[in-house]
Amino acid sequence: MKEAHGTVLKYGDNVDTDVIIPARYLNSFDAKELASHAMVDIDSTFTSRVKAGDIMVARKNFGCGSSREHAPLALKTAGISCIIADSFARIFYRNAINIGLSIMECPEAAANISEGDEVKVDFDTGVITDVTTGKEFHAAPFPPFMQNIIAQGGLVNYVNAKKENQ
Repeated sequence: MKEAHGTVLKYGDNVDTDVIIPARYLNSFDAKELASHAMVDIDSTFTSRVKAGDIMVARKNFGCGSSREHAPLALKTAGISCIIADSFARIFYRNAINIGLSIMECPEAAANISEGDEVKVDFDTGVITDVTTGKEFHAAPFPPFMQNIIAQGGLVNYVNAKKENQ
């Protein structure tokens, strides 16, 4: 995946993993089941509004709280193609990469992109374009090996693909 292009769903500071996927729904390992409950405690309309390819924008410390891979997996499976935020909790950052969910840290974009805007993200260059307003923002792109992990759908798929090619 070299770019993402979608409509923005926007959230604020300190969106924690217990809100992204509440613990009461963690009795399932089925990604689709988890996705059907994503964001329910902070935005009961999320699952009815999110569409494949949509982009989530948030402010500071996105994904704080419990260290569970269920949170980025639920968002990815719900249709989110990329999350742009001021900053991410480190464990969420790593878990997102591990399950193949693209994330970008860009405070300027997080502050200026609005709910409902159409946004395009170029993962090779780190350029984030708010198509609605015409504004461009610049985030540091991931190095190629991390982009490959995300493009393979996560760390397990990446390692398995490397084993098959040996």
